[in-house]
Amino acid sequence: MKKGLKVFVNLSLLFVLCIPAFSQPSSKSQETFLIDNFDDIGNQNYFHDGESLSWEWTVNASRFVAEGYPKFGSFKGIPNSLKPFQKGDTEAKVFGLQLAYNRKGDNWAEIIPMRDGKVFEIPFVGTVDHLDFWVWGANYLYYLDVMIRDAEGRVHVLPAGNLRFNGWRNLVVKIPGWLNQHSRLRSGPRNLSLVGFRIRTDAAEYVDDFTFYIDNLKFMSNSLSFIFDGYELKDQSFDDAQSGSSSKSDSSSEAN
Repeated sequence: MKKGLKVFVNLSLLFVLCIPAFSQPSSKSQETFLIDNFDDIGNQNYFHDGESLSWEWTVNASRFVAEGYPKFGSFKGIPNSLKPFQKGDTEAKVFGLQLAYNRKGDNWAEIIPMRDGKVFEIPFVGTVDHLDFWVWGANYLYYLDVMIRDAEGRVHVLPAGNLRFNGWRNLVVKIPGWLNQHSRLRSGPRNLSLVGFRIRTDAAEYVDDFTFYIDNLKFMSNSLSFIFDGYELKDQSFDDAQSGSSSKSDSSSEAN
């Protein structure tokens, strides 16, 4: 009895060892992707799906914005915590804006990317866990939100906290697990994308002069989470493929 059991176990091990080993992406594989360090706006060269992407940033404000505002652009600067990682041959810059409104209330401004003169949404890579970036607050009770479009085309506003602090602060925004990041369809949005940022004023806060800066925008993602065997075929073009007869034409030929 024992001898038979031993033979069975050995055959089982031999069967397992003879099975071809197929490498599968690890569900715990995490990678950091830099979206923009704002050192050279318009030349980000953000690599996504085989394409190098670059863009500009613009700011839109609500109706009661004061004349001549918003003001925005690139400025020399960097958070102290990032200085050790700055390349010596590159001048550190941040993106900044200045706001003023004619009255208190529900005022807002949006920082959004533009490409070729059109609104552009920055696509994410893989399954995103969280966004990580630095902001400079002017100690006003304003609120910062991140606008994300899911793979079904819906825009979600994720709170990043308030800006009632002085100087630089590192903010981390978690992507909710219920948010659909990948589409099974060939048409429409394919993955999660960054729409932009929104700054909202508290109804009772002063609105005469507010300054804001942002730097080192990045995200943590499992870049292999949606890679599968045959992934390269999902975007295959059938423009030059053969086409068969339709059922309608077949029916007509049979009638004749």
